[in-house]
Amino acid sequence: MKSLAKRFSKRALFLFVLLVLACTNNPYPDADSDKKILYRSYVEAPRTLDPAVAYTTNAHAITGEVYDTLLEYHYLKRPYELIPALAAALPEVMTLNDGWTSYRFEMRKGLLYQNDPCFELDGPGHLTREVVMEDVAFELMRLADPEVNSPIVEPMSNIQGFQDFSARLMARREADPAFSEQPLPLQYAEVGPIEGAKVEGRYTLTLRVSTEYPQILYWFAMPFTAPVPWEAVEYYDGDEGRPSFSDHPVGAGPYVLSEYDKQSRFVLEANPNWYGVLHPEWKAPAATYPSEGAPGDFEAGRLDPEMVGQPLPFIERIEFSREKESIPLFNKFLQGYYDAAGVIKESFDKVIHEGGLSDSMEESGISLEKSVQPSIFYIGFNMDDATVGSEGGERSRKLRQAMSLVVDTDEYTRLFSNGRGVSAQSPLPPGLFGYDPEYVNPYRLIDLERARELLAEAGYPDGIDPETGRPLELTFDTQDTSAQGRLRFEFFTRAWRQLGINVKIEATNYNQFQEKVRNGAYQLFMWGWIADYPDPENFLFLLSSEMSRSVSDGPNTANFQNPEYDELYLEMKGLPNGPRRQEVIGEMLGILEEERPWIELTHSEAYSLFHKWLKNVKTMGMSTPMTKYRDLDHGLRAQKREAWNRPVLWPIYVGSALVVALVIPGIFTFMRERQ
Repeated sequence: MKSLAKRFSKRALFLFVLLVLACTNNPYPDADSDKKILYRSYVEAPRTLDPAVAYTTNAHAITGEVYDTLLEYHYLKRPYELIPALAAALPEVMTLNDGWTSYRFEMRKGLLYQNDPCFELDGPGHLTREVVMEDVAFELMRLADPEVNSPIVEPMSNIQGFQDFSARLMARREADPAFSEQPLPLQYAEVGPIEGAKVEGRYTLTLRVSTEYPQILYWFAMPFTAPVPWEAVEYYDGDEGRPSFSDHPVGAGPYVLSEYDKQSRFVLEANPNWYGVLHPEWKAPAATYPSEGAPGDFEAGRLDPEMVGQPLPFIERIEFSREKESIPLFNKFLQGYYDAAGVIKESFDKVIHEGGLSDSMEESGISLEKSVQPSIFYIGFNMDDATVGSEGGERSRKLRQAMSLVVDTDEYTRLFSNGRGVSAQSPLPPGLFGYDPEYVNPYRLIDLERARELLAEAGYPDGIDPETGRPLELTFDTQDTSAQGRLRFEFFTRAWRQLGINVKIEATNYNQFQEKVRNGAYQLFMWGWIADYPDPENFLFLLSSEMSRSVSDGPNTANFQNPEYDELYLEMKGLPNGPRRQEVIGEMLGILEEERPWIELTHSEAYSLFHKWLKNVKTMGMSTPMTKYRDLDHGLRAQKREAWNRPVLWPIYVGSALVVALVIPGIFTFMRERQ
């Protein structure tokens, strides 16, 4: 009996020790604590990882790391600046005499794709192959392929012959079913190439692009135009246990997607075949930490001499874990289990104080990065409407001016966005060429008296419509039927009520709202735009006549049409950044200032939190991941995690003592009864 009790006591002690040692909430293996692994989260997996189609931020978090591009943005400089990536240099540009411009790209020699089974299509045992310009041309043909259904067909149609290739391909498929059964490379070879995408040798591509669209270069800094191996598209067809290409990207970027479980986790590993790893001696601009930046970068530690000139990437692995709820995610960030996080609404007041970090956050070694997205949110007037639009001439113009003068954007962002957002004075956000931080739009000041004067001059004294003898009635169409949405829109209607104007909110779902827009049955609306690329053209085109919703079903939902603006827009579009372009932009903004097709509201602002151990952090403001430039101190992270997550052991001690007090006497009683 004593021997049995003694053995039980030893086992109980052993189990107690194991319980204490296991008392940790660290979700990661201990073996990973000394590795440079970046821990991130996601809410929903991307719908597709096909670079020709993927157009969301969560998709670009993967495709932007796996696929490398001919060009890239400088990590630190603002305004944004293009630099060569897979290209050996920025392209040679030549203006031709027939309305086309030539862009000649030279690709670096010796670039390799990641290792992947798809390359066995080239022969047994093949794991990779060289990246060549034919792969870029292949991807351009995929963009033109109607069956791929790429969202960037419209801008890419500025390439000579792009639409013709698409039409030939579709016609051939319809006429010959057997043709459609052939592998894509054979189909493209039979009806191609795209006339304005000429491949010369293995490493040269010459594009012929409409002279009116120099912004084409920005698309070559996005995954849409990244070189894609035909082998991957052909091999990953979803048959015989293989995933589809939309779930299995194969690229030449700094990282490889090594695990992809949409419901719980995906992992990116540093790509040993990436040119920055294989050839650090090249000192390639997009594979080396920069030596120059924007004002303030040196003071912020982003130009540390120990980092400058070092080969990339610094981080060896990126792990994404699914977090459906924001509060658990934020708590794990505070525990050190995520390296970065946004500021959640529930904790905003505890985290942010007077636009900066609270004392408790700073004491924890957390830093705050604010980034203004290249975006614009605005209230628009339907310029085709008889009351608020162009037909009303000076009367309607003064009505729009008056309504603009009473909308307090600062108060709006304070109430509904925790103060996040930069008040917009024009369509152009900070960080873009043409943005002037000193510019103040006279009709975006808050001036109730001036607004009332303008309203009276418009023929609506105290907001009274002379035709009815009652307050002027307008409609404000929205696509948000939620209670919170109504509160936001009532903020504006209350402002206009100060002028005596009665604006009725017409809230419908998104599809019904779009139907109203298609039919022109609206007066005021609220909308926004996030740039595809950081150029003033990508904002100012929103108000060009050719983009009018009523003319071409374009994004100019205000239906603003002004010949002088259009003429200036066409000139500005083709100009390089410089004094003349700045002058033209100023003239365009002057027209918008006076005409008031929009009431500019905000440029959205993101608040991002980072732990002290994460280095070289500078947010892009666009969905362009730049993880390769970041570094982290895993030793400091492990130290902080241990300090912040010490196990509370007294409940275990108390519980174990109770177990011993209750169980041991029972064992002795049981043994006595058996004897």
